Amino acid sequence: MVEDSKLKSYKSFGLQFNSRIYFPELEEVELTTNPDVTIEVSDLTNLWKQEGNEGKFVIKQGRVLFKIEDTGVFCIEEGERVIVSPLEKRNVDKMRLYILGSCMGAILLQRKILALHGSAIAINGKAYAIVGDSGAGKSTLAASFIANGYKILSDDVIPVSLSNQIPIVTPSYPQQKLWSRSLEKFGMDKKEFNPLFEREDKYAIPVNKHFFKDALPLGGIIELSKRECDQVELSSIRSLQAIYTLYNHTYRNFFVPRLGLMEWHFKITSQISGQVPCYHIVRPISQFTAGEIRDLILSKIKKGEKLHA
Repeated sequence: MVEDSKLKSYKSFGLQFNSRIYFPELEEVELTTNPDVTIEVSDLTNLWKQEGNEGKFVIKQGRVLFKIEDTGVFCIEEGERVIVSPLEKRNVDKMRLYILGSCMGAILLQRKILALHGSAIAINGKAYAIVGDSGAGKSTLAASFIANGYKILSDDVIPVSLSNQIPIVTPSYPQQKLWSRSLEKFGMDKKEFNPLFEREDKYAIPVNKHFFKDALPLGGIIELSKRECDQVELSSIRSLQAIYTLYNHTYRNFFVPRLGLMEWHFKITSQISGQVPCYHIVRPISQFTAGEIRDLILSKIKKGEKLHA
């Protein structure tokens, strides 16, 4: 179902938005007449003909425009409005995926909220961001934390803002995305879950019981990568290098220069890297090391807390 005749209001990413598109992933809240964001369905055919560029994002200050085949055309304006123009052979699940991913990433950046690509876990009253390239194992590591009683704030897009100069992570919505091989490692049957979209081997995993709904101060950033090696390796990232790390793992970071946000991005990442410890963890490609890495992170956090006690 693309549209619901009744206008509904949802809260996610620290924002409240009104929409006639139904989002089963999100928490419905009391309808507001003054939302932060509106999500609308409208015909963008002429706009795409005038400004569209097949296979590419069209970005101008204040607007992001893109098209996904068999799904729709998407337009994000001024951090306040998402317009969706569904295509005839639309994929509703895929359309929602792009709204909650690329569209929300653009909305956050337009509103000058840093959007990191990764998962955020609540540990001892702070949020720890796990970032990395696609396939690094971010969601699998987050699932290992969840399996051991920890809660997740976000998977895929992590909103980070400054409150009184303190970096704060705001929750997104209670869903993870895991590959079937990761489900197997955690003893989960993929038949119980829906693939993200047709013929995809990655699944949407509801985590309502393991979702942390409140904003938390950012306690640390862990960059995860993989390579041919024999064991897990951990190293600290110095503050200047951390600025580059944060840019590299900003969600859709190519939006930043084309939206005229380079100065703002450098300023906020400089402030974050100056306050928050950053680490780089390398894992072996051929081994399942999520539990080992989880315990290593917890040990590092515990040692850090003792040093500051």
